[in-house]
Amino acid sequence: MKRLSSVILILLAVTWPEIFGQQDTLQSDTLKFWNYTGMASLNFSQTSFSKNWQAGGQSSIAGLGLFNYTAKYAKNKSSWDNILDVKYGLTRLADDDTRKTDDNFEILSKYGYQAFEKWFYSAMLNFKTQMTDGKHESNRDSVISKLMAPGYILASLGMDYKEGDVFSLFISPVTGKITFVLDDTFSDEGRFGVEPGNKSRFELGALLKSILVKEIIKNVTLNSKFGMFYNYLEDPQIDIDWEVLVNMKVNQYISANLVTQLVYDKDQVDEVQFKEIIGIGLTCNF
Repeated sequence: MKRLSSVILILLAVTWPEIFGQQDTLQSDTLKFWNYTGMASLNFSQTSFSKNWQAGGQSSIAGLGLFNYTAKYAKNKSSWDNILDVKYGLTRLADDDTRKTDDNFEILSKYGYQAFEKWFYSAMLNFKTQMTDGKHESNRDSVISKLMAPGYILASLGMDYKEGDVFSLFISPVTGKITFVLDDTFSDEGRFGVEPGNKSRFELGALLKSILVKEIIKNVTLNSKFGMFYNYLEDPQIDIDWEVLVNMKVNQYISANLVTQLVYDKDQVDEVQFKEIIGIGLTCNF
C-alpha cells in the first residue's frame, strides 16, 4: 500500500505541472483571439448666481455618465463583436425637480463568418431599453416611459462589411423586431405601437446598421451608430436611430464630450426627435 501511494505521489509530481501548464497554454491561446476595450466618463457642469446678479439667470447643476465596453473575437474566418453601451444623465435647475437628460442601456452582439475579402455572413442580436422612468417635460407628474416600456429586441441575418475595427456596415433583408411594453397602464393604452392590452409587438423587415469608431484628428475620436429599419408588414414605415459621440481628449484623465441622437419612430412620436449634450469631465480608457 505504501509502495502504491509512493508511485501515485511521484506520478502527480511529474504530471501536475504538465497538466496545468497545458491548461494555462490553452487559456492563453483562447484569450489571444479576444480584444477588449472600454471607456468610462463622468461629466459635470455647474452654474451659480448670487441673488443680486443683474444680468439674470438661474443656478443649475448637471451630470452625465457614459460607459462603453467592447469584446471582440477574431480567429481564422470567424469574428464575434460584443458591445455594451450605457448612458445616464441628470440636471437640476435652481429649485426645480431633478430631470433626466439621457438614459440608455444597449447590448449588441454580432457573429460573422468570412464570405470573401471584407464581407461576412452575419447574425446580429440587439437589445435596447431605458433604466428609469421618463417624465413629461411640462407635467412632471406624468410618466411617459419606463424600464422595458418600451424595450426593443432585433434579431437579424445578413451580410456585414468590415474595415478592421474602424467601420462596419451590416445589411439584413430579414430582421425581426419585437417592441416590449411591460407596464400594464401603457399596455392597456396601446402605447408604442402595441395593440391595447398586449405587452409586445412583432415586426418583420429590413435593417441597415453602421458603426464607425475613428480618431478623426489627434485626440478627437468619433463614435457613430446609425440604424434604419423598414417594416414589411402592417403600416410599412422607416424607423431611424442615429447616435454620435465625439470624445475630445484634453489629457490622460480629462476630456470633453459631445453626444447627439436623432430618432424617428412613428410608434413613439410622429415627428423627428433630436437630443444634444455637451460636457467636460473625467474619462478613463481601459
